[in-house]
Amino acid sequence: MSEQTSVLFVCLGNIVRSPLAEHLFIQRASDAGLADAFVVDSAGTAGYHIGDSPDQRMRQVAAEKGLIYDGSARQFSASDFDDFDWIIAMDRSNRENILRLARDDADRAKVHLMRKFDPEASPDAPVPDPYYGGIDGFYQVYEILERATQGLLTHICPDDRAA
Repeated sequence: MSEQTSVLFVCLGNIVRSPLAEHLFIQRASDAGLADAFVVDSAGTAGYHIGDSPDQRMRQVAAEKGLIYDGSARQFSASDFDDFDWIIAMDRSNRENILRLARDDADRAKVHLMRKFDPEASPDAPVPDPYYGGIDGFYQVYEILERATQGLLTHICPDDRAA
């Protein structure tokens, strides 16, 4: 890859699913020797948590699996279509909210569902939001996003380094 590919992960509040996907993807790219090939970020379709750190329960689960991360939530905006090559929504509702801001077919073509890249799911399956549930949901989301971020990396960079 000669220039950087930009990837934006999007969920509702940008404190659980999308920041985890962002950091898992960064880790996967780094492990594959592709860290410099990507610009990666995350956002939420709603402004509920702007400026907040990622959910402590998700960070706890991630830390148990060796992934330490932080950051602060931000809201998706139409200008993100200019800044990102890939916009990855965690569920259909997030995708629809993103598509409402799309200005043309080029913008719409950038938007994909996360589980499209999960080999164990149908392409339109959602990444469930564990926010109002117990800790088991956070473990489930971690496992889903581990698979899906690897699948996305392999899709973008189908050479042997990403596998």
